[in-house]
Amino acid sequence: MNFSRRQFLGSAGAAALSTARSYSQVAGAGERLRIGVIGCGGMANGHMRTLMKMRESDNVEITAVCDIYDKRLDAAAQLTGAKPVKDYRTLLQAKDIDYVLIATPEHWHYQMTMDAADAGKHIYCEKPMTHTVEEARKVVDKITRTGLKMQVGVQGMSDESYATAYEYVTKGTLGKVVLAQIDYSRNYKGDFWAYPIDEGVRPGENLNWNAWLGSAPKHPWDPERYFRWRRYWDYSGGIASDLFVHRVTRIIKALGLKFPSMGVATGGKFCFSSSAAEIPDTFNSLLDYPEGLTVQLISSMANDTPVDHLLRGHKATLEFTRTGFRITPQALFKDEAQEVTYQKKGAEDLTLHHRNLQAAIRTNAPLNCDVNLGYYGVAACEMSVQSYRKRKYMKWDAGKERIVAA
Repeated sequence: MNFSRRQFLGSAGAAALSTARSYSQVAGAGERLRIGVIGCGGMANGHMRTLMKMRESDNVEITAVCDIYDKRLDAAAQLTGAKPVKDYRTLLQAKDIDYVLIATPEHWHYQMTMDAADAGKHIYCEKPMTHTVEEARKVVDKITRTGLKMQVGVQGMSDESYATAYEYVTKGTLGKVVLAQIDYSRNYKGDFWAYPIDEGVRPGENLNWNAWLGSAPKHPWDPERYFRWRRYWDYSGGIASDLFVHRVTRIIKALGLKFPSMGVATGGKFCFSSSAAEIPDTFNSLLDYPEGLTVQLISSMANDTPVDHLLRGHKATLEFTRTGFRITPQALFKDEAQEVTYQKKGAEDLTLHHRNLQAAIRTNAPLNCDVNLGYYGVAACEMSVQSYRKRKYMKWDAGKERIVAA
């Protein structure tokens, strides 16, 4: 980090003026879209391999990659043939980048998104959109004002069955929906989310630890925190922001929800009690929405038996399946409710999600997971985390758009 944020914003201001020009060069013209990758860890590798396969079919190219760990940076440069960059702000100054992929730990999502927008870049940001509600609100304002395109990496939103389910909900096929239930569970031996630790890391030599910490509380070098950051509150919301965000965003889309009015979460380290993780291995949340229904989110890292993903209505139940969804009338309303089987056309897929952003940049196509939907997901997840950590019911202050104790 060899120059200040003030210096960066001064130089980025000029770049922001070129946003409209950059947009006109690609919108509707089929021009090649050039991509910069910020963060080259596990998730980013999936993105990069996907984008490499899309080079010819979708006319895209990765032109720069960035990471604070040399080993990951070198591997990404070798994989893509792109220019390696150690400071993401240098990458954002490049004129040959149309959009950036942000695939870093979530405590960096906000600042990198804001800086990318200041530099006039369109954005694909992995989920959750931000670490906190306050950050999410600022991102929505920034992206709305700039007119840039931003896709949030909840890839399940490229499965159109949730938007189609909403059509059935709004026309009353289910009657009054009172409860939605959905889960995301896994199982592990020994410990959970205990990713391998690379013994080749040498902080200060091949990894910039202070840059990785960013705005998070300062800690001496800790390979546990770096390689297993999802297990620490400073960088992650744990199960809520890594798993629940995928599920609750689907329910929000299917029911046309926004912010929960009240929520409570429970759980603990019930199985992996000796784990160094701060986050629980079992986590469950109940969120009441002002539309008059409860969303139930279920997860354990110690048992992966799934729970049916349901929208429970007074007249019928909608169950999401691997192939789409089916609507089954309640027995009391079998003569008036409609039985439906829907075969989905989309999928939870990186290619489809990037392709949707590219279409938004080129032709102004609607985004499958825009900043507003990203904001609603952050609100649901952070309310759950705050309730668990404070052991209190939490509620939504609509006037100030913040989470407070009930």
